[in-house]
Amino acid sequence: MKRTVLNVVVAAFSAAMLATAWIAIRVERQATRDEAQPADVIVVLGAAEYRGRPSPVLRARLDHALDLYRKRLAPRIMTTGGAGGDPVFTEGDVGRDYLTSQGVAPEAIVVEREGASTVASTALAGEIMRRMGLQSAIVVSDGYHIYRVKKMLEGRGLTVYGSPRPERARDSLRVRWNYVRQAVGYMLWSCGVPV
Repeated sequence: MKRTVLNVVVAAFSAAMLATAWIAIRVERQATRDEAQPADVIVVLGAAEYRGRPSPVLRARLDHALDLYRKRLAPRIMTTGGAGGDPVFTEGDVGRDYLTSQGVAPEAIVVEREGASTVASTALAGEIMRRMGLQSAIVVSDGYHIYRVKKMLEGRGLTVYGSPRPERARDSLRVRWNYVRQAVGYMLWSCGVPV
C-alpha cells in the first residue's frame, strides 16, 4: 500500500513538472513574439510607480504602448493597476498622466485603477472592454508576462495580440526563472487559484 501511494505521488509530481516545463516553453515562445496588429485598444499592464512617477519598467511599457498608438494600431490605450500600497497614486492613473504628458489625448485613454494583481487587472480590463463594446486588444507588458495575460483575456472571449516591451539583454537564468514562475502562475489560475 505504501509503495502504491509513493508511486502515485511520484507520478503526480513528474506530471506536474512536465506540464510546467511544457507551459514554460510556450511562455518563452510568446515572450519573444510581437503580434501587434490593428485592434480596438492597447492594454498596458501596470508595474510599480514611485510617488506619481512610473518606474523604469512601467515607463518602458508605456513608451512601447505609445509607439504602437502613434503607429495607429489602436485608437485607445488602457492603463491598468491599483494603488499597490501607495495611499495617493495608482499605477493606472500614473500611466494615464505619463501618456497625456507625451501628447496622448485624455479621451483616448481608459484607466483601470482597482486591480491589485494580474488576475484582478485582467478581469477588470476585460469587463471595461465588454462594457465599451471593444473586442480586441494588443497587450503590452514584459515578455514573460504576456502568455498568461493573453490566456486570461482570451478566456473572456476577446481577441488578444501580445506585444512585449523591448528589453535589454538580461541574465538568462533570471529570464528562464520568470518563464517557470509564469507557467506555475498560469497553471494555478487554470485551476481557479487567483494568482
